[in-house]
Amino acid sequence: MDNLRIGVIGVGIMGQRHCRVYDNLRHAQLVGVCDTASKPGQQVAQQYGVPYYERLDDLLDHVDAVSIATSTRSHYETAMHCVERGIHVLVEKPITETLEQAETLTQAAEASGRIFQVGHIERFNPAYMELKNVLADTQPWAVNLRRLSPYAGSNTDVDVVLDLMIHDTNLVLDLVGAEPVIVNAYGVTAHNGAIDHAVAQLCFGTARPIITVTASRITEHKVRSIEVTAPTAYIECDLMNKSILMHRRTTGEYQNQQVHKYRQESLVERIYVPTFEPLFLQLQHFVECVLENKQPAVSARDGLKALRLVATIQEAICGCLVDVKPASR
Repeated sequence: MDNLRIGVIGVGIMGQRHCRVYDNLRHAQLVGVCDTASKPGQQVAQQYGVPYYERLDDLLDHVDAVSIATSTRSHYETAMHCVERGIHVLVEKPITETLEQAETLTQAAEASGRIFQVGHIERFNPAYMELKNVLADTQPWAVNLRRLSPYAGSNTDVDVVLDLMIHDTNLVLDLVGAEPVIVNAYGVTAHNGAIDHAVAQLCFGTARPIITVTASRITEHKVRSIEVTAPTAYIECDLMNKSILMHRRTTGEYQNQQVHKYRQESLVERIYVPTFEPLFLQLQHFVECVLENKQPAVSARDGLKALRLVATIQEAICGCLVDVKPASR
């Protein structure tokens, strides 16, 4: 197989981004799009010079693989149908709406022999990938992940744990390589009764770091960061601006002509982070996994584990949820 024939299901904002990348990706050929809304579907199809299909099965007749970028509630039905048709699948996060759906879909995906990847895009963020390289030879003591945003009024049909924190549950599980043994979590609801601000503390047992994860959609500042306390350094990873700073303590003393003297108490190293679009790296990885028949970095089971941790955090918050009213302006 020289070129992988790929279709995109769902042509909203994310689906259109998938079309753009596939249209420029080596060894990938965008051959069609499918959407229940005919007008935007036809517009995107015309933009990329490919057919528009209203019926999913009509698209599946012409593809080897698909990207599913539909609403979360349709992930299970759509992905399961593609798996049953023997199609390779990349589905946007979360893998499904419920844990029961995720468990069933994971079993079907693993039994199918086809590639099934979940779109946890932060795993392909160059800053996160370099952070893993930095941490390869050290054992962190503590890790703090923050994902903060202003209230935009969008995606309020789910709480902030499923909306935002799920990104970091996958990163945590990847960093630690295990699931937590203790989960404490607290939340605030400020608008429609759903959790709008959440803090979770995760303990993984001895010889593993204490992890704190914060997600908010009521913070008047956008933050995507990972802060690591390690034996020899304090590391700041900015996922949004693609930068990594390492703070090290030093005790060097310097003097100039025996007159001026000063002590350097700390050193900051700026780690080089390659400039790549995370979505490009993610879809390139998906295509390579299909063509080379190798396990994807974020499998269906990884998506299931991230969703399971989300459910555990949501359950922990239930008894520790504070209802507040936003300040008047």
